[in-house]
Amino acid sequence: MEINKLVDMFEVLRTMKKKILVVVFANDDHTIEAVNKAVDFELIDGVLVGDERIILKIMKKEGINPSKFRIVHEQNETKAAAKAVQLINKGEGDLIMKGLVSSDKYMRAILDKENGLMDPGAILTHISVLEPKNYHKLLIIGDVAIIPLPELKEKIAILKYLIHTAQSLGIANPKVAILAATEQILPKMPACVDAAILSGMAGRGQIKGAVVEGPLAFDVIVDKESAKIKKIKSEVAGDADCILFPNIESGNVFYKCYTKLTGGDLGAVVVGARVPAVLSSRGDSVKTKLYSIALAALMAK
Repeated sequence: MEINKLVDMFEVLRTMKKKILVVVFANDDHTIEAVNKAVDFELIDGVLVGDERIILKIMKKEGINPSKFRIVHEQNETKAAAKAVQLINKGEGDLIMKGLVSSDKYMRAILDKENGLMDPGAILTHISVLEPKNYHKLLIIGDVAIIPLPELKEKIAILKYLIHTAQSLGIANPKVAILAATEQILPKMPACVDAAILSGMAGRGQIKGAVVEGPLAFDVIVDKESAKIKKIKSEVAGDADCILFPNIESGNVFYKCYTKLTGGDLGAVVVGARVPAVLSSRGDSVKTKLYSIALAALMAK
C-alpha cells in the first residue's frame, strides 16, 4: 500500500507485527501522551525509561493506565539514555525515542563506540516526511538537522536513506531531486557538480531503487509549470517524492519555513543507527511526535 497521507501509516502498521519503542527519560507529559496514543492506536508497544515516580504521577494526572507500558526506573537522564540503548542492544526494543533527556546526552548514548547503536562506518542523518498543503503527495527531505555540509560520500548515504524511507512508505520507485540553485551544471557550484555525479551514478545503476535527477532548482522540483516554462524535460520535475538538500542551511531554513509559516504536518526520524531514532524537540506537538513514532516503526527492521 502506497501511503499518501501521514495518517495512512497507522493503517499499515496495524497490519504488521508491533515493534517495541524504547523512550529515553520519559518524564514529560507530551512524550507520554504521544506514546500512549501510539499504543492506543495499536502502532507499537511502549517501554518507558525514566523516573517511575514522575511517570506514574503524570499518568495519574492524564488518566493513563500504567499497565499498558513497561516502565524501567532510572532517575538520572544520562544513565536512562545508556539503559535505553542497552535494552535495544539486548533485543528488547526496535526503535528509540528522545523524551526529556537533552539532545546531546541522547545522541551521545547512540554514538557511544563501545555500547552505542552504531555499526562501523555508518553515517547518521535526519529524514523528514512532510505533508504540504499545496503539493499533491508526501515530500521526503534530508538532511535538515545533523550533517552541516555533506560531502559526496555523505550525500550518497543520505540519498540511500531517502530512497529507503520512500520505499517504507510504499513508493516502489521514488523520484528523487538533488537540489541546487540552478539546473545548469556549473563547475564553481559544488552543489551542481555533486548533483550531476549523483544523477549519473543512479543512471549507471550504482544507486538503485529510484529515479534520481539533478541539479534541479526548487521551483522546478515541485512545480511542473516552472519546468515547462524553463523547457526542462524531466521525470522528476514537478513530481518529486524526495529532495536531497546540499547543506544544512538550505535544508533547515526550508524545514522551519514549512513548520512555522505553513503549519504543515510532518514526521521525522534519525537514521543510520541500528534502529531508527526519534529526535523530537520539546516544542514539537503531540501529533508530530506521533507521526514520527509511526514513521520510525515503519522503517524499523
